Amino acid sequence: MDQNQSDDFYNRLKEQLSAVSKWPSNYLYKFILPTDTEKIKQIQDIFDNTGAVIESKKSKNAKYTSLSITVNLKNPDQVIEKYKEVGVIEGVISL
Repeated sequence: MDQNQSDDFYNRLKEQLSAVSKWPSNYLYKFILPTDTEKIKQIQDIFDNTGAVIESKKSKNAKYTSLSITVNLKNPDQVIEKYKEVGVIEGVISL
């Protein structure tokens, strides 16, 4: 995704989050990534000290891991900020 597409995506997401939720609110992130303890730790560190509840589940053959992260955030900007932080980790798919 190039920068313009990325900006458009995050602008639409912000509008949708503003329209459907009252803030502060719990937000559920879902990520899928190759099972790699270092990358999983990087994601956990991003949500460290936020009060996030992180659940992980390995795929049937343990090749991939899904992370479900529920965290209470103040506004849509915080939601987007976390997506951008996780987005720099190679191989992570945001759902």
